This record gives sequence, structure tokens and C-alpha cells, in this order.
Amino acid sequence: MTGTLKRMILLAIPATLSSFAGQAAPPPVPSGDAAYEAIPATAAVDLGAIEPRDRISIRVLGEPDISSDQYLVDDDGKLQMPLIGDIEAGGRTPAQLRDEIAKQLSTLYIRNAQVVVGIAERHKGTFTVEGEVREAGRFEATPEMTLLGAVAMARSPNNVANLSNVIILRTVKGQRMAARFDLHDVRSGRAPDPQIIAGDTVVVGYSVARGAWREFLQATPLFNIFYLVK
Repeated sequence: MTGTLKRMILLAIPATLSSFAGQAAPPPVPSGDAAYEAIPATAAVDLGAIEPRDRISIRVLGEPDISSDQYLVDDDGKLQMPLIGDIEAGGRTPAQLRDEIAKQLSTLYIRNAQVVVGIAERHKGTFTVEGEVREAGRFEATPEMTLLGAVAMARSPNNVANLSNVIILRTVKGQRMAARFDLHDVRSGRAPDPQIIAGDTVVVGYSVARGAWREFLQATPLFNIFYLVK
């Protein structure tokens, strides 16, 4: 590449970058240490707790009419049981739910009720990856899933991704939370790799500089540049 050609490209880059200046800035979300305060590296989730849409097995000794493996927890974390009605199940362990059912049955209907509770089937929760990745989509959440794993599930960032601007969106007790993480720091071990849980959305940001360079190359074929150099 000639010196003249290099100078022409360098002069063209600022003008191309300026065309992206009007793009909306990333949302004002916490980053650095504040990001881990908003969304901790380890989610405050009891992996043994019952969750919405789980299927629950409840056995009451001597009471086949109210014993079943098909009790479903609704989106509000409640299940409905004969004789008792609605019971708060979400967030409780099977042992805690067992004690609550036994207490209510013993108080109202069955003396010294003997109850066994288990999780018959876990609901397969999902998380979403959006933004500058090669294959955005929805993926199954597992207890071991982290931010790096989530981005890898989306086949890694694309060539215009801004790895210092990766946002996790999460709903906590009805409140929408957001935090920005630097994937460079996470990959190098300078920062923890935050856990991803069901319901999360990961958004990989757009690099204006990289995007502008790619747009410049696409909009300015080499034969045009050489024509200008003559």
C-alpha cells in the first residue's frame, strides 16, 4: 500500500466515524464494582428451591385422593391443593413445603398428617443473548451457566462487538435490574464471571469504531481508492 493510499484511508476514517456519532449511547447502567452489586457474580438463587412451573409430587399417607405427582407451580409461585387451596411454593424447599402442607392439613382436616414432597420435574428456564453475537437466540439455563458460557452459546461475539460493553438484564422481585460488564476483564480473570440464571437477557454491545471501519471498507472498494490515487 502506497503512502498516499494510507493517508487517504486515515483521512477517510474520521469522516466515516462521525456518521455514527448520532447513535444512542449505551444505557446508563452500573459498571465495575457497582455492576457486581446490582447483579452479583453468584446469583442469590437457592438451587434446591421450588420455582414457578415446576411439577411437584405430594404424597399424603392414607389420602390417595389428594396425593399426586402432577401438582404444578404457577407463574406466581403458588400451587393449588384440595382441602387447602392456594399454597405458596415458589422459593421454598420441598422440606419447607412439606412442613407447611402437614401443618395446614393437621390443623384443619387430618390429625398428624404424614406428607412427602418432591420436585417431580424441573421447569427448563431459558436466557436470551442479543446484540453483536454470531447467533442470537434463547438458550436453556443451567446452574453452571455464566456470562462467558452464555456468549459462547451464541457462537461468540462478531467482529463489530464491543466486549467492554456487555449488559446483563435481570428481573429481581419484580424490579428490572441491569449491569454492564467488561468481557476482557472476565476472560483474563481480572473480574469474576457472573452467573446467568433463567430469565436473564445478555446484550453484547456494538463497537462504533469497528463497525465504521467495516462500513468504510464495504462502501469504498479498492478499485475506487486506486482510481483516486492516480
